[in-house]
Amino acid sequence: MDRKQFISRLGTIGAAAVAAPIIGTSSLEAAVSSTNNTTLSSNKIRVGVIGCGSVSGMYLPHLTKCPYAEVVSVCDIIPQKAQDAAKKYNVKNWYPHIDKMLAGVPFDLLVNLTDMQEHGRLNRLALMKKVNVWSEKPMANTYDEGRELYELAKVQGVRIWGAPAIVNSPQFAFMAKQINEGNLGRIAAAHAHYGHQGPNWSAFFFEEGGGSLPDLGVYNISTLTGLFGPAKSIVAMTNVVDPTRNTGNKGHIQVVAEDNAMIIMEHQNNILSHIQCGFNYFDPYGHEGTGQERPTISVVGSTGNMHMIGYDWKPFGVDMATMANEKTQRFATDPGTFLWEEGASAICESMVTGKESLINAEHALHVLEIIEAARLSQKEGKRVSLRSSFKWPVVI
Repeated sequence: MDRKQFISRLGTIGAAAVAAPIIGTSSLEAAVSSTNNTTLSSNKIRVGVIGCGSVSGMYLPHLTKCPYAEVVSVCDIIPQKAQDAAKKYNVKNWYPHIDKMLAGVPFDLLVNLTDMQEHGRLNRLALMKKVNVWSEKPMANTYDEGRELYELAKVQGVRIWGAPAIVNSPQFAFMAKQINEGNLGRIAAAHAHYGHQGPNWSAFFFEEGGGSLPDLGVYNISTLTGLFGPAKSIVAMTNVVDPTRNTGNKGHIQVVAEDNAMIIMEHQNNILSHIQCGFNYFDPYGHEGTGQERPTISVVGSTGNMHMIGYDWKPFGVDMATMANEKTQRFATDPGTFLWEEGASAICESMVTGKESLINAEHALHVLEIIEAARLSQKEGKRVSLRSSFKWPVVI
């Protein structure tokens, strides 16, 4: 199967593949294997990366070493950034605008690493050109916009996925296994937290459409809903602790988006979970969490408890004690190949091999709805019911 046939086949069955089950052979793999004996492992997904700021400094090294990806173009509205990235990572083509990128050298997957306020607009432009999308979090600025993008992808015969990739970690897999096998008894509650002193290099984090929830809380919400299933309702409080910030690109600004947030989620089986996040947290381990030995995710059940050591995007192990083994032991200390920046590479592997990824667009949409509902809960002072869901449990 040549590239043109492969991408054409992907487009034809893309809508069906979106609904493929998390476990077992995906509809993509099945459809391809049933019509052509050639495996897809000899193909590479052509990738275009938009946004050549700090996050690209993590993504591009991973993508350019991925055996399933070929980075063919980079793009940034600051042309020098795109040109520098192309030179540094040996990418042949660079562009100063998404329109020029989409009209330029063909590619199969857009990797969107731009300011979060731009995600929905840019993702839509790519989908309209029948290009698959991996979007850094969030994939849109509202749940309704995200849902429209998801449906547009199906109509266009392509797919969209959204960060984060935390469900890929061995530590998440271990915790999910313990919960699903009932080794902690009846789960009652969980807590998660993540914060630092704020990314003051850019103003967009503090402007409308930014905030600590889509930048930080998104990880913990993804983890807890991944472990316990979709939330039925939430109640939240959000506020601004530091009313002004000195930013690298706009100087002193007024903070508009929340920099302090807490959410309580109600899952199935009466499980309650809580997350807190903010841009006013001192952490001796710093933004990168290197050497973190403290738990940031804790789960309590009737016959056991469990704690993820380190951030859920950079975990180091899981401490667990049960009635059968009351002395706390550490498990899942092998990081494997997991890195937080691996999401786009993992999607390239999924597209080539046909093996369905654990990263699920509807999960990302559910997390986006929770973020939006948290702000509504603060505004109206009430519990907010949720309408979205996703396939669960999330297990290998």
